[in-house]
Amino acid sequence: MGKLKAGAAVVDMSPEVGVSIAGYFNDRKAVDIHDPINARALVLENEDQSLAIVVADLIAVTEEETKPAKERAAELTGIPVENIMMSATHTHYGPSTVGIFNSPKEEAYCEMVARKMGDAVRLAQNRARAAVMGRASGSVPEEVFNRDWLMKDGTVMMNPGFLNPDRVKCMGPTDPQVGVLAVRTAEGEPIAALANYALHYVGGPYHDEISADYFGYFARALERMLGGGVAIMANGACGNINNCNWDREAPAYPHPYYQAERVGTVVAAEAYRRWNQIWDWSEDVALGVANGYPMFRRREPDAAMNEEMETLLSGPADPDNYKWMYARERQALMQTPLDQLAQIQAMRIGNLGLVALPGEVFVEIGLAIKEQSPFPQTMVAELANQSFGYIPTDKALAEGSYETWLARSSQASAGTEGQWVKAAVELLGGLSKV
Repeated sequence: MGKLKAGAAVVDMSPEVGVSIAGYFNDRKAVDIHDPINARALVLENEDQSLAIVVADLIAVTEEETKPAKERAAELTGIPVENIMMSATHTHYGPSTVGIFNSPKEEAYCEMVARKMGDAVRLAQNRARAAVMGRASGSVPEEVFNRDWLMKDGTVMMNPGFLNPDRVKCMGPTDPQVGVLAVRTAEGEPIAALANYALHYVGGPYHDEISADYFGYFARALERMLGGGVAIMANGACGNINNCNWDREAPAYPHPYYQAERVGTVVAAEAYRRWNQIWDWSEDVALGVANGYPMFRRREPDAAMNEEMETLLSGPADPDNYKWMYARERQALMQTPLDQLAQIQAMRIGNLGLVALPGEVFVEIGLAIKEQSPFPQTMVAELANQSFGYIPTDKALAEGSYETWLARSSQASAGTEGQWVKAAVELLGGLSKV
């Protein structure tokens, strides 16, 4: 426990025009930059502990970026590497940082990203000053929808289409919670708002433009409402959640960014409303970080997949054929280790718990962690520190939705769900006793 100091900073990581954009099966080259790609950092310190949280407007971050970024941050600030969390918002309109399907990894850009994310921590620490913290929890159920549906033919389909007559029922829940960690001076000047909402991304008809998507609109709207400070959206467990209501007609787009702007503003308004309802502000804030490293085992292709892979890849390249594309992805996946350590990270910020998971985690996993957490409020951030692609539930793996199709984008074996929930809850339990 000790008097809190906090600082926040924003670093522009916008790329050059012409980079490959991540998020689609086909490669897109950026022809314009609509709004900046940023790294947003929050540093919290007391007499006993220091920690840093960085959220970048990227589709994902891998250890190739976060390891040097954390080492740079630690060298610049003295904050231990293990006390730094770095995650991605999952915009599908940022530079390609993972290099899957037909979008090559932008290696030079990723090297710059690692430096910039490290810098963001130092800049946030430079701005650290006496602070108080509060927490709040709101809800925006109208903007989140489980995207996996049971169809009349018995299959489970992701994104069945608006008013598709063959859809039967939605296959899972959503998490409408808008979590807010609020940090300000004792006099009321905002320093930072760290929010958490489980929404994949919003998107729109702006396929070849760089954009932070709804995450950027959220941050700018909340900063405007607060009159200052740095707003950060750490994406929640949303591997099977998006912004499409398949029970209605397709929404109209008065302009290409309409939906991203609208959703960002709606969620920011709820965060702002809840910020203003916080009564308990504390300057004496316990800080803690714990890390666990369970073994992650990837799946392997079965005999039929191997036969298809051999047949397709022995012929001419056909990147427009999704079966050929998946065969190539599986071939690349087979070159990676069967077992790897997965970093499960937990943080304590006063009476708030934060869990960081390394993948596109299904909403059920985030809900289970929140339900079992010993803290009165817990936020779960996905795509943090590493990325193992989609992390479905065991049930979803058996059902066979898109998120389970074996590739570098979906590697998890059955059992990962329970393993990660157990690890996260145990780490939170240890921190709650400090």
